[in-house]
Parts: sequence; C-alpha cells; structure tokens
Amino acid sequence: MFPIVAFVTYVFVSCITPGPNNMMCMANGAKHGVKKSMPFCVGVSVGFSGVLVLSILCNLFLYAYIPSIVQVVTYLGVAYIFYLAWVVFRDKPKAKKKHKITMDETSFFTAIVLQFVNPKAILFGMTLISSFVFPYDQSVGAFLMVLAFNFVVVILCCGCWVLFGSAFQGFFQKHRTVLNGVMALLLVYCGITLVL
Repeated sequence: MFPIVAFVTYVFVSCITPGPNNMMCMANGAKHGVKKSMPFCVGVSVGFSGVLVLSILCNLFLYAYIPSIVQVVTYLGVAYIFYLAWVVFRDKPKAKKKHKITMDETSFFTAIVLQFVNPKAILFGMTLISSFVFPYDQSVGAFLMVLAFNFVVVILCCGCWVLFGSAFQGFFQKHRTVLNGVMALLLVYCGITLVL
C-alpha cells in the first residue's frame, strides 16, 4: 500500500492552494453565487478525474519521457495561466446581451475541458500516479480509490473557494479593480512558479 499520510497531504495541499481552478471558482462565486457556480465545481472534479485516468493509463509509457513532456506542458500551461490572468485583470461588469456567444465560465463542460489544458491538473496527475500510487500498488482497486478520494477533495476545495467568493461578493463588487489586479497577480505568480 502507498504512503497514505503523504498521499493525503499532497492531494489536499495541491487542491486547496490557489491555482487556475480555485481562482475561477472564487470569481464565479463572487459573480454568480454558489448555486450557479456548482456545475463548474463538479466539472473541475470530473475533468481532474479524467486527467488522472489518462495518467494511470499512460504512466508506463510516459515515465521515460516525463522530463521533456513536463517542460513542454509547463510552458504551454504558463501561457494559459498568463492568459487567464489577463482575462481576470480586464474583467468588468457586463451588461446582459441576448444571443451573444461566449464561453460560459460556470459551465460543467467548460470546467472539464479546462482541466486538459490546466498545467496544475496535468502535473498533479502525473506526479500523484507516478510518485504516490504506481510504485506501491497497480491494482484496479487502488486506482479507483485514488479517483474517488481525489474527486471528493477537489469538489470540496472548489466549493470552499466558491463560498469564499460568494460571501464577499459585495466587497468584490466595490473593490473590483484592485481585487482583479490581485487575482491576476496571483495567477501570474502561479505561472512563474511553474518555470522556476
């Protein structure tokens, strides 16, 4: 059996710390409230689980190529995080317009798709499976337990960020420019730490 305490600590710390998903959850909570933001949280959990499934299925093949894959994914991910920072920084209250096609930031499916370009999710999946699970237990039961535990932790952590954003909605509206700047800087920090 794999080291449970290290495994749980890694999953919890990785899921609760600020990252693209958590920043989006907080922004959604502030902008749309808890109820409208929950599909996004569930989508993040489902997408994270999909990344883990791919990590499990590809672990043996990828093991030999991890250094080169991590570097490429990291730089693509950093570019994506910087893009998210720019979007958050420029975010302004929008008047509702009919028939305008845009990305729905509260969508279940948007959240799933975003996980496959989220460097934190990809690096998390590769690290979790290759370091904490694969060397100790390669059984279907172990993989299912990892997937179930991860799903619950991710949805709970995303829910915490949504609640935080929703609770402070009035404050966020009043200080939107400053807070968007701070959130954008946090995203830039996330991106920079990936390449350092």
